[in-house]
Formats: sequence, structure tokens, C-alpha cells
Amino acid sequence: MKNERIILGIDPGTQLLGFGVVRVSGRKPEYVDMGVLDLRKDPDAYTKLQSIYECISEVCKNYHPTELAIESPFYGKNAQVVLKLGRAQGAAILAAKEYGVESVTEYAPRKAKEAIVGNGAASKEQVQLMLEKTLNVKLESRYLDATDALAIALCHHFETSRPVAAASGKGGWEQFLKDHPERISK
Repeated sequence: MKNERIILGIDPGTQLLGFGVVRVSGRKPEYVDMGVLDLRKDPDAYTKLQSIYECISEVCKNYHPTELAIESPFYGKNAQVVLKLGRAQGAAILAAKEYGVESVTEYAPRKAKEAIVGNGAASKEQVQLMLEKTLNVKLESRYLDATDALAIALCHHFETSRPVAAASGKGGWEQFLKDHPERISK
């Protein structure tokens, strides 16, 4: 289908990495799959990066996503954590781009939760409940670490399907008006 989009959402982590896949036909999102990669068994940081790359490569082979929505690392108290998350994010992005993903968009963790639940500080359980209602699917609680990834994918759909975002290709009223000065009445 020409206007079908497959969005891969990723919540990168150095202990657990979540992924979620959403198919959008027209404007209707549909749940495809989600899962968690457990990296705690990997002996070192470099093996974890290889595992991330291999996992995301396999997800891309199976579902052929056209877009990647990924959680951006946020600054915490420890800069080393941000560095490690950035590496995990990089391995996932590289795998997706290698398999033909057309666009990559980053979202802050709070942004995705706010888009799904209306509260940027929502719990994983609250996110899961809203995802179940929105996508009309029952999600297993053992995949709570993947619900954030699914929320990121759905957030990306919401952000890119708004009329202003779709019209400008970038989003936001300022950009829309800049791209369409003829639409401003004087």
C-alpha cells in the first residue's frame, strides 16, 4: 500500500532495550510487535553494542520499517550514563539506516509519555494501559520495558500526522508559515 508507514520505536538502554513496531494505513495506527532485548548477560559494553545492532537488524529484516522513532538520551546526574545511552542509540540507528529506514526522529522520554497519556511523568503501567486502549490490543506486563518504545512509535505517528506537520513536512506553526507565506493575510 502506497501510504502505509511502518514505524519502529526504540527505547535504547544498556541493560534492557525495548522496541515497538506500529503500522499506519492512512491515519489509523495498528500494533504489529514489541519486545525487549536483555543486555544484562553481555560481558562488556562492546558486546552489548553488537547485540543491539544484531537485534535491530533482525527487527528491520522482519518488518521493513520506513521510519525510526528513538528516545533521545537525557542528561542525568551521571554523564557516563548519557554517553552509554548515546552509544546504544547509535548502534540502533546504524542498524536501521543500513536496512533502508528513510527517516530517524528523536523524542524526549517525557514527550512520548505526554503524547500517549497526557502526562510526561506517567508510569510504565499507565503507558501500557493507554496503548492497549489506543491500539485495541492486550499487552503482556512482562513487556513493560517495551511499552516506552511502542509509545515512542505512536508518538511519532501523532506528531507527523497532524495537519500542520504534514503540510510543512517539519511541524510547527512557525515553520508552516515560513514555508507558506502566501497563506498569511495582511
